[in-house]
Amino acid sequence: MSAPARRPTIRDVAETAGVSRSTASRALTGHGYVAPAVRDRVQAVAHEIGYVPDITARFLKQQTSRSIGVLVWDMRNSFYGELASGISQESRQHGYSIILADDLTGPEAKVEVAERFLAMRVAGVIITPTSPEVTTYLAERNVPVVEVDRQFAAGRVDAVVVDNMTASRRATESLLTLGHERIALVIDEMDWTTGRDRLAGYQAALQAAGHDPDAALVVSAGWDVPNVYRAARELLSRDDAPTAVFAANNVLAEGVWRAATDLGISIPEDLSLVAFDDAPWMTLVSPRVTAVAQDSVALGEIAVRQLLERIERPDVPARTIMLAALLRERESTAPPRRR
Repeated sequence: MSAPARRPTIRDVAETAGVSRSTASRALTGHGYVAPAVRDRVQAVAHEIGYVPDITARFLKQQTSRSIGVLVWDMRNSFYGELASGISQESRQHGYSIILADDLTGPEAKVEVAERFLAMRVAGVIITPTSPEVTTYLAERNVPVVEVDRQFAAGRVDAVVVDNMTASRRATESLLTLGHERIALVIDEMDWTTGRDRLAGYQAALQAAGHDPDAALVVSAGWDVPNVYRAARELLSRDDAPTAVFAANNVLAEGVWRAATDLGISIPEDLSLVAFDDAPWMTLVSPRVTAVAQDSVALGEIAVRQLLERIERPDVPARTIMLAALLRERESTAPPRRR
């Protein structure tokens, strides 16, 4: 078996092009002057012999890389997939690549990911946090961080989030306007800023309409469809079942939809449904689902721009950018039937 071919080096480019190594380096990196004809010759030689820059060596010399670490929660969820896509697209526009990791269970596992980002000398990190550990770990080591979608270090690091409270209030108001009084909130958690603010918006809408929020109508159902399905089925089987459900994310909405279908409950005739997060499936079913639409791609793009500003100006105060969300009204809501 023959030995693998040696990888071409900058010295090979220089010798083939008949220039010094420093000239070849300037021609390939764009740093420093090189006569146009010489630059073109060096670049043509590099392409011809298959030269690829050793960016690892360059990172070691510069103490940082042109990479951004990205840690997101549950890539199986379309919201986070689109968020990662926005981060990737915007990063490429600015000459950065991304190192993508799924969120893992337990703070220790998350810190392990942060340690790997440090070892790779990333320029900064974008994270959808589920606890304060990773943000704290990176911030204490002077790594630029942007929290996106939710916050655990408000005022300490930058963040890009959606106005969850206002959006949830409008979603609940849309059901109240139709005449619903028994409106259930199916939610994943109520401790993170996302869940806490969506609960607050729901409660604020009820109180403004003169209704006391009923704790029995707030159902915490977790993060996966089977658990949500079981919780929703129990909710909808009650003698005093709600006439409307506000599902606080797209996974919750799917579980409610499946439970209602299996119970023979017609949407919207028997049950109105509004979701937070406008997932693709919501326009493929009949009736189409009314949903709060977050621009998850824009969230990712703005997070990258915020991170690059932080890299350029590390000493300015941390700031939070809050984006509005749009309620897209479709056919899954109607006035409640008279009992």
